Amino acid sequence: MSEWHQVAVCLLAVCVAVLNLAPLELQRRIVNEVVESRDVSMLVQFGTAYVVLILLHQAVKYVLWIYQSWITESASLYTRRHLLTLHEERNGDAADGNGRAVSIVGSEVEKLGGFVGEALSGACANGAMLLGVAIYMFVVEPQIAIFALGFLVPQVVLTPLLQRRLNRLIEERVGLLRDLGDEISDHSVETRDQCKSLLTDIYKNRMRFFILKFAMKSALNLLNAMGPLTVLLFGGYLAMQGEVQLGVIVAFISGFERISSPLRELIGFYRVAAQANVQHRLIADWMSK
Repeated sequence: MSEWHQVAVCLLAVCVAVLNLAPLELQRRIVNEVVESRDVSMLVQFGTAYVVLILLHQAVKYVLWIYQSWITESASLYTRRHLLTLHEERNGDAADGNGRAVSIVGSEVEKLGGFVGEALSGACANGAMLLGVAIYMFVVEPQIAIFALGFLVPQVVLTPLLQRRLNRLIEERVGLLRDLGDEISDHSVETRDQCKSLLTDIYKNRMRFFILKFAMKSALNLLNAMGPLTVLLFGGYLAMQGEVQLGVIVAFISGFERISSPLRELIGFYRVAAQANVQHRLIADWMSK
């Protein structure tokens, strides 16, 4: 649907990621070179370069946000018009399935439109950030990098295991919401008990979803918190032995924050993509009936 706009927005997202990586080296050089040499003019130069990079990064990021939003809304507009046309051709003025159509054209399309606009370019930016920081850390100090990045591997293993269960709950919830929409649009007395039963089922479904979702989030946050601690302990030991400079530890702590954030976003992309796949399949089934 968005065609070549996806290529352009992905390239723009990679530019944002590259600009976000540059301050890492500036941080290391300010601590190691400028502070030790006590050269004020060099400090001003590095400080100016840092500010310019930050301003450029935010400007490009703003353009990226606008571009993503335009793709999102354009995709939603096209899809809603298409689905409304199908619904009118199928049912005309009849009320059959109106509640289900409202749910699909409203909230379900909204989620898919958001995926079309943001998910692919966001994944490109986070992938570039993850790769760039990992390479930088291994080039500067591979010993600390191995220890720190070791805490990221379990996250990649844990996420798909729990996500499969979450996908089943999402599919179940979409079906329940559609049934509820149909029952409400029926306006008959006989549907009241059915609506109450559906509301209870939706409540139970969401509670199971939240229990699994936040259990996964807690586990990932715990693993992310262990990374900077490893950098401080192992990097501090190497610094006491004179094997690394203090600026390396400062850059690595900042770098781990930059690497854990895109990893969380990539895991989020996997989760959103899985949910969008379920949503897309359910909408396609509705269209084909």
